[in-house]
Amino acid sequence: MTPAKRINELRRQIAHHNERYYADDAPEVSDADYDALVRELARIESEHPELVDDESPTRLIGAGALSSTFAEVTHRQPMASLDNAMDDAELAAWGDRVARGLGDERPRFVCELKIDGLAISLRYERGRFVQAATRGDGRVGEDVTANVATIESIPGVLAAINGVKQGPSVLEVRGEVYLPIAAFKRLQAAKEAENRERLTAGRKPEPVPVNPRNAGAGSLRQKDPAITASRGLDFWSYQLGEVVGGQPLVSHEASLKYLHQLGFPVNPQIKVVENLAGVVEFCRYWQENRHTLPYEIDGVVVKVDSLAQREVLGNTSRAPRWAIAFKFPPEERTTILRDIKISVGRTGRTTPFAELEPVFVGGSTVSMATLHNQDQVAVKDVRPGDTVVVRKAGDVIPEVVGPVLSLRPAKSKPWQFPKLCPCPLRTELVRPEGEADTRCVEPACPYQRDQRIIYFASRGAMDIEGLGENTVFQLSDAGLVADAGDIYSLSREQLLTLDKWGATKADNLLNAIEGSKQRALPRLLTALGCKGLGPSASEALSRAFGTLDSIMLASEADLALTDGVGPIIAASIVRWFAVPNNRAMVEKLRKAGVEFGRVEVSRLPQNLVGKAIVVTGALEGYTRESAEAAIKDRGGKSPGSVSAKTMALVVGTDAGASKLTKAQELGIPILDLAGFEHVLSTGELPPAN
Repeated sequence: MTPAKRINELRRQIAHHNERYYADDAPEVSDADYDALVRELARIESEHPELVDDESPTRLIGAGALSSTFAEVTHRQPMASLDNAMDDAELAAWGDRVARGLGDERPRFVCELKIDGLAISLRYERGRFVQAATRGDGRVGEDVTANVATIESIPGVLAAINGVKQGPSVLEVRGEVYLPIAAFKRLQAAKEAENRERLTAGRKPEPVPVNPRNAGAGSLRQKDPAITASRGLDFWSYQLGEVVGGQPLVSHEASLKYLHQLGFPVNPQIKVVENLAGVVEFCRYWQENRHTLPYEIDGVVVKVDSLAQREVLGNTSRAPRWAIAFKFPPEERTTILRDIKISVGRTGRTTPFAELEPVFVGGSTVSMATLHNQDQVAVKDVRPGDTVVVRKAGDVIPEVVGPVLSLRPAKSKPWQFPKLCPCPLRTELVRPEGEADTRCVEPACPYQRDQRIIYFASRGAMDIEGLGENTVFQLSDAGLVADAGDIYSLSREQLLTLDKWGATKADNLLNAIEGSKQRALPRLLTALGCKGLGPSASEALSRAFGTLDSIMLASEADLALTDGVGPIIAASIVRWFAVPNNRAMVEKLRKAGVEFGRVEVSRLPQNLVGKAIVVTGALEGYTRESAEAAIKDRGGKSPGSVSAKTMALVVGTDAGASKLTKAQELGIPILDLAGFEHVLSTGELPPAN
C-alpha cells in the first residue's frame, strides 16, 4: 500500500473510532489500539510532509465528533490535547525539547496522575456554577450542565478565601469526571443481575460495562440527570481556564492550591519535582502502584510549573509544548475470540476460557483468558468470532470483559455450555442446584487427577520445584503417576525414559521431591486438596491436633470446633478421608516417609491473637506467603478478603483494587510497609499522622 493510501485509510479509521467513542459512547477498540493508529499516522506524515493537511487527526485538537443529544458550547479558551510519551526515551526527548526552549532557565515540573475519565470544563460567574461542557473537538464541546450539577464533589458556589466570598467574576475550571472503581463494580453487578433476569425470561442480555472510563462517560451523558446522579461519579480539578478578576498566579502549583481553597477537589498525589529524574521516579512508582488507588489511572501528566515559562514554550497546532502525558503500558486491548473451551479443575469444577488471537496487553502476549463461569459467559454474551475487550492488570489472570457488539459477525449464535466433560471419559457434567459452577463428578476423570497432582506440588502446598503443569502431564501420560502418592516412588531410570529428560533434570526433580518430605503439617494438609481446606484452616487444625493421624481420626464435631474451620469444612474433611482412594494415597505418603506431624511453633510474641490482617500486593523484603506467615507466627490471621472484622489492610505493589476499595468503604486502616512492621512489632496500629 502506498503512503498516500495508508494515510487515507488511517484517517478514515481514526474518524470512525472518534465517532464511535465520542458521539455514540460505543468504542470498538481500546485506547492502546487507537493510540497505535494515531502514532502510525503521525510517523507516515512526518516521513511524507507533502501528504499532510490541516484536517488530519494529528493536527486537530480533539476528536471532532459530538453527540446530537446535547447543545454545543464554544470554549472561550481551547481545551488542548496532550502529546504522549510511551516510554522513558520519549519522556527524556520531551524534557530535552523543554530545556532547549527555555535556554538558560531551569524548569521544574508538576507531576499529576492521568485520571482515566472524561475531560470537563466548569464555568462559574460571580462565584456560582453556571455551565459544564465536555472537551469535544477542543473548540466546541457538549453542554452537560444539568448532569454535572448532580456530582456532589463539584461546588455549586465557590468557597470563601480568608473569609472573603468575592472570587473572580468569571472562573473556568478544567478537570476530569470519573467513575470510582467501587461505583463501577456496583453498576456492572447491577447490569449482570438484570441480564440474568432477562435470560430467565427468554430475552437477550444487554451489554455489560467493560471499564470505569466508558461507564463514566456513558453515565455523564444520560438524557435524564437523575440517572447520572445515581451512578456515583466524582471529579478531580487540574487546571484553570479563563479567569476574569482573579488573584495573580505565577505557577501551576499555586493554581492548584487556589483551586483547593475555592472548594474544588484536587488530587492528593500531585507532586512538584526539580528535574526530569524526579519525573521518571514518579512515573515509575505509579506504574507499579496504580492498582492501590480507588480509581483508574492510565499514566502521568507532566507540566512545566512556571506559567511564565509556559508562555515562552507556547503550543503546537494541537498541544502545549509545556506538558506531556506519559502513558502506562495498556491493560486493555481488543482482539478476536477464536473459541470458547472449558478446563476441569481438581474438584471437578469446570471453567470456561477463551482462546484468543494473540495480543500484547499488560506487559505480555496473551492468547488465553478466563471467562469465570457459565453465567458470566451468558450475561456478557461473548461468542466465538467476537471482537472482545481483553484486560490484564499486573499479575492478574487475563480476562475477557466483554464483546464489541458493533463488530459481531452477522450469523453469530450464543455459546452453549458443553454437556459432557472434555476428558476421554466424556462424563456428563452436572450443575448442582443453587451453585454457579458446573462440575464433572466422575472421580476417575484424568483431568481432575492431573490437577490434583499439580495442586499438591504447587508453591502454596508441598512446593516441589520442577513439578509444574507440563511435567505432571508428561508423567501422567507415561503412566508413572496416578495420584500424588506416586510422586514419591519415581525413580531416576523412569524419568530418563521421558522425552527431553537428562540426568541433571531428573536428579533436580528427585532432590526436590525428597526435600518436600519434611514440609510442615499445614502444607501437607493444604496439599491434600480437601474442598474448602485452605492454608489458614490447615494451620489451625495442625496447631489443634498435632498430627495428620489425629485429624483423620477426629470426629466431624471436633474438627468443627477448631477456630477458622466450622461445620462445612469439617464435613468436607471427613468426606475426603472416607474415600478409599484418598486413604490409599495417604498411606503411600506414609510409606515414602512424608512427615505427618511437624508443626512449627513460633517463639515470637503472640501479639496478634484474635486479629485479622489482610495483605495485598508485594512488600519489599517479603513474599506474599512470608508476609502472611509473619502475621500467623504472632497468633494472627491473614484471610484472603477484607471484612468488617479486618484490623488492617497492608498494601504493596500490584495490589488488588477490590480489596483496597472494600477497605475504604468499611473504614479499615490501610498500611504501607512501615505500618505493617509497626503492627508486627507492637500488635497495635501505628499512630495517626
